Amino acid sequence: MIIDCHGHYTTAPKSLEQWRMRQIAGIQDSAVMPNVSELKISDDELRESIESNQLRLMRERGSDLTIFSPRASFMAHHIGDFQVSSTWAAICNELCYRVSQLFPDHFVPAAMLPQSPGVDPATSIPELEKCVKEYGNVGINLNPDPSGGHWTSPPLSDKSWYPIYEKMVEYDIPAMIHVSTSCNHCFHTTGAHYLNADTTAFMQCLTSDLFSDFPTLKFLIPHGGGAVPYHWGRFRGLAQELKKPLLQDHLLNNIFFDTCVYHQPGIDLLNTVIPVKNVLFASEMIGAVRGIDPETGHYYDDTKRYIEASTILSEQDKFQIYEGNARRVFPRLDTVLTAKGR
Repeated sequence: MIIDCHGHYTTAPKSLEQWRMRQIAGIQDSAVMPNVSELKISDDELRESIESNQLRLMRERGSDLTIFSPRASFMAHHIGDFQVSSTWAAICNELCYRVSQLFPDHFVPAAMLPQSPGVDPATSIPELEKCVKEYGNVGINLNPDPSGGHWTSPPLSDKSWYPIYEKMVEYDIPAMIHVSTSCNHCFHTTGAHYLNADTTAFMQCLTSDLFSDFPTLKFLIPHGGGAVPYHWGRFRGLAQELKKPLLQDHLLNNIFFDTCVYHQPGIDLLNTVIPVKNVLFASEMIGAVRGIDPETGHYYDDTKRYIEASTILSEQDKFQIYEGNARRVFPRLDTVLTAKGR
């Protein structure tokens, strides 16, 4: 089985975006703030949005199951206040749940949280609990920068995040560390902000003793870990200067990386530097990079091709990346699959 651990609902019906635009307008003028009941998306609309997009490409490229969360750039935690984020998160999470119910063999939901700049992260716990208990979510997306590129929140090692971590440990769910839209013009959202955040999150963990406090906490850093694999020697050296343990002991029992790296040399670098046990298959298809690579004639985000073409990975390594590691990092996913005899 090939499990894609990084999928976002980027193809939701247009009515969702239209409702969101009205909600944003309502921040300035409460008279035009829409009610949730005004957003009506039928099951047929959801089916069409998935069958002609994500599911079609999954079948064409040979993947079986996607861990499916709301569109990352649409989380936009910097917009409005906590109430705005709470309403928006609930809507988006419910849609991903409905997709998982319509296509139970192909999609399993993961939740966005209703984070908001300057608001205690613990306020997101009710949505987290609802999504795990009622929707069967197997993970969450955690935004280390709700400000949208201005980085006004404390680092991930700060104790203000601990209530979230306590719930993650209680429910045995990992968090994908994923920022949203950048509203800072210095940082392009997908080309800079995402990769900056991946690297920043890793360094925040490196400089702390977070995993001493939470030995079973699990973070998935997407997009191949940003600059981390390429600069592994730098991070090893910094850890040494900071009198931290070796990275394999300090971080690699808790931090994992996905394969959203869109060329063969990048995938090969990832799998040369990072232990196989810490790499999970992902494509983030219909995401940031949707075009065809003129050098290969194939889609950049068809990451299965890179794994298959690897001369570094054994068949057992590929099994771990495609399935074994995901079932270990997402125990609730393993439970769901085992119950289905998969």
